[in-house]
Amino acid sequence: MSSHTPYTPPRFLFSPHLETIFPSLIRRVTLQPYTRERIETPDNDFLDLDWLKKGSDKLVIISHGLEGNSTRAYIKGMAKVFFNNGYDVLAWNYRGCSEEMNRQLRFYHSGATDDLNVVVDHAIDKKGYKEIYLIGFSLGGNITLKFLGEKQPREQIKKGVAISVPMELKTSCAKISEPANWIYSRRFLKSLKAKILTKAALMDGLDVTNIHQIKTLKDFDDRYTAPLHGFKDAYDYYAKCSSLHFLSGIKTPALIVNTTNDPFLSKECFPTEAVKDHPFITMEILLRGGHVGFTQFNKNGLYWSEQRAFHFISQP
Repeated sequence: MSSHTPYTPPRFLFSPHLETIFPSLIRRVTLQPYTRERIETPDNDFLDLDWLKKGSDKLVIISHGLEGNSTRAYIKGMAKVFFNNGYDVLAWNYRGCSEEMNRQLRFYHSGATDDLNVVVDHAIDKKGYKEIYLIGFSLGGNITLKFLGEKQPREQIKKGVAISVPMELKTSCAKISEPANWIYSRRFLKSLKAKILTKAALMDGLDVTNIHQIKTLKDFDDRYTAPLHGFKDAYDYYAKCSSLHFLSGIKTPALIVNTTNDPFLSKECFPTEAVKDHPFITMEILLRGGHVGFTQFNKNGLYWSEQRAFHFISQP
C-alpha cells in the first residue's frame, strides 16, 4: 500500500473545497459524441449506455457518482484517456440519471451492483468483449468495489479502479452533512428531491408530503432510498451496501485512491490495516486532491487521476 503520491495541486487550489469544486465547475473536456444505446433490465426498466468505440476487444466501463451522469467532466476525462489509447469505452447512466425518468419506483443507490452486472453481461454476451476494466468515482467507486467483492466476477473482468470512495456509508453520510460541507449536501438533496417529485408525478406509490422538510441525506435515505430498494432503514442500507465490508472478497486486481482532505470521506474510508496485506488491492492515500478533484495542467489535458488509472490498468 502506498501512503504517498506524486500529485501536487496547483497553488491556487489551496483548500479541499477549491480542489473539489473547481474542476466540477470549470473543466471542459473535448470528446467526440457518445453513441447511446438503451438496454432493458430484468424488471422492465432501462439503462442508457453511452459508447465510444474503435473496434477494440478491450472495454473500460465507467461508473459515475451521486447525481452524476456520463456527461460530467470527470467521466469524459477518464473516457478520453482510454479511448485515445486504443480502448473502447462505456459510460453508463444509472436509473433516472440520463435525462429521462426510469420506469420503476426504484432508481439507484450506492450498492446497486445488480445494474452494473446487467451492463457487464451485456458487454460480454452481446458485444463480445474479451477484457473489461471497471472504473468508478465516489458512489460509483463503492458500487465497483462491492461488485468485485460480493461474488467472483466473470473472467473477462481484469482490473478495477475506485476513486474518492465513501467505503463506509454511514460515517461518510454524517461527514458530508457536517456544517462545513453544507454546500455539497444541499446540492445533492435539492437534486434528489426534485427527482422524487418528478417520479411521483409520473407514477403512484410515492408520498411526497412534507418532502421539503427533509434536511439531511440520512433523512432522505430513511424515507426514500432505503424503502424503495428493499432496506429496513438508512442504517440497514448503509450496513449492507458499504464496500468496506466486501474488500476481503476481492480477487481481482483493484486500485483505490482516496485523499485525506476529501470533504466527503470519514476516517473509516481509509482502511489501512484491512488492505495492508491484501493480495489484490492497492490503496493509495493522498494528502491532497479533494473529492474527485486531482486538477492538473499539462499539454495532454489529463488530470492526475486519469493518468494514474490508465497506468494501473495498462501495465501488465
